[in-house]
Amino acid sequence: MKQSTMDFLTVGRLSMKVILWIALLSFFSCSSQKKIAYLQDSYGDTLRSSSELYDARIKPKDLLTITVNTFDKEASLPFNLVYPTGSANVVNGTSNETAIQKYLVDNEGYIDFPVLGKIKVADLTKNEVESSIKEKLKPYLKEVPVVIVRMVNYKISVLGEVNKPNTYTITNEKVNVLEALALAGDLTIYGKRDNVKLMRETSDGKRVVVTLDLTDKNLINSPYFYLQQNDVLYVEPNKTRTRNSRYSALTGQVLSGVSVLVSVASLVVTLSKNSK
Repeated sequence: MKQSTMDFLTVGRLSMKVILWIALLSFFSCSSQKKIAYLQDSYGDTLRSSSELYDARIKPKDLLTITVNTFDKEASLPFNLVYPTGSANVVNGTSNETAIQKYLVDNEGYIDFPVLGKIKVADLTKNEVESSIKEKLKPYLKEVPVVIVRMVNYKISVLGEVNKPNTYTITNEKVNVLEALALAGDLTIYGKRDNVKLMRETSDGKRVVVTLDLTDKNLINSPYFYLQQNDVLYVEPNKTRTRNSRYSALTGQVLSGVSVLVSVASLVVTLSKNSK
């Protein structure tokens, strides 16, 4: 029995040493991570040299709402696509509620506008489309209309080592890289801040992948600082995450083995007691 008890204690001490070794190894792996600050060495600097404000450009497959407004509502009615929502009039039982129809930009970059026909909108900003439609409406309206263009499917996706990976709809149609990451709850401590991948499909169907360095103060001067609709950001895991994944798997295996050894040792002690 004495020998069995000593074997049990030896196994227990060995188990504790293994667990402590794994814990210390994980601690030092995490503490070795450097360069986690964004836009380093940029405090007090004026980095953006251009005074132009970013404005998104329309692409094929974008969904737009376009409204034409005039003081005389009847005059602008033919230029507004609407459809009934199904709400019934309490007086005569007819449907009188309407909603604005959406325009889908085709692969050639055109929309089919009421009365005016095909209009090229791809690669134009909202303001440019509004001005173009106003100009085309001059022969049809006595007053200058108010034309409002909105994108209704402006979304970006953030994946990888972030706290809330998801696809996000941007209501103001303007978002930069840092704002997108903020929507996703920021990077985890394991995200590569100097190697964030941006995937983008251009208007002509080409797909590009660029690498962004969040630690570089010149990031805000990059042509990719502002995201376009349907952009995808992917944050790669760093070496610490990769090592920890391996350690986690190893830890699970070791703990399972230790658990088996402790159970066996406990069984040996129990059998020794019962055999006396």
